[in-house]
Amino acid sequence: MAKSGNENLRKANKAKKDEFYTQLSDIERELKHYKEHFKDKVVYCNCDDPYESNFFKYFARSFNFLGLKKLIATCYIGSPIANTELSLFDYESAENKTTKVPHKIIINELKDENNDLAENLDDIVISLIKNENNTLTRLEGDGDFRSKECIDLLKQSDIVVTNPPFSLFREYVAQLIEYDKKFLIIGDQNAITYKEIFKLIKENKIWLGVDNGGTKWFVVQDYYDIQTESRKKIENGQKYFSMGRICWFTNLDISKRHEDLSIHKKYTPEEYPKYDNYDAINVDKVAEIPIDYNGAMGVPITFIDKYNPEQFEIIGIDRYIEDNPNYGKRFTIKNKEAYARIIIKNKRI
Repeated sequence: MAKSGNENLRKANKAKKDEFYTQLSDIERELKHYKEHFKDKVVYCNCDDPYESNFFKYFARSFNFLGLKKLIATCYIGSPIANTELSLFDYESAENKTTKVPHKIIINELKDENNDLAENLDDIVISLIKNENNTLTRLEGDGDFRSKECIDLLKQSDIVVTNPPFSLFREYVAQLIEYDKKFLIIGDQNAITYKEIFKLIKENKIWLGVDNGGTKWFVVQDYYDIQTESRKKIENGQKYFSMGRICWFTNLDISKRHEDLSIHKKYTPEEYPKYDNYDAINVDKVAEIPIDYNGAMGVPITFIDKYNPEQFEIIGIDRYIEDNPNYGKRFTIKNKEAYARIIIKNKRI
């Protein structure tokens, strides 16, 4: 196989592994906290086929309620409906529900003031496209968020909301930061520990949203191999895959970000040992952060979900903190490596 063929195959395989469709209920549960951010804004869902994406469905149905200026969605060629031989635009032909070429849909107007659109997502797309003020066009490239035409659409947008490819999370966030975009996206909790992502958290350029850390069920394609029985289910003929540690990452301000973490425990050296190789105490649970300790403390990464920058200062993360004598390695307690720890200080002491 030619090199370009190998590359296309790798991209297709990666796209399949990243192909998780967020449930509408999870989107609604989070988005209800951000309404004030969307009025007169251009929202871009740049990993979202309108036939498949509940992000697109949410914003299409909430267009007037949120007061959006415009809604844009683009999809990648590796999405599940794939047969470029068929016409993209004959949406009312049943056979073409299996069609997929990379495309963009731009919603400038939603005439239904009551948001009483059909529940069926295909019908919603048809309804929107019949409005002459909205457009659906074929993309020239493959719909990758890194392509020039998708970046041009990104430049036109105010807020990006989607479930991006987890395997490209670092690169995806870096692009949003580069183009100075507001965003609300889904990611794995472990992304907090990525050197590039943590730097942005420390600099208060990105933080967690509201509904974080729990298990969520994502829609996957029938061919997706789920080896653990407890992590899969089928409902109404649809296959679901459960993932834990799922978080919302954002730079949109929310009230939760300004709420103090309630702490009550008092410090004792017996209960809070120091690390062998760093001058900080170890705290095993966020709820056990001592209220009266004014030095550096190592806390679990779940602290970020409760982080109020007015209450605490983030100094760094264990492996990459500048004065770690074993830079790149985690701290130890009695020669035993500790779990990932974020180093903080209480600003109120």
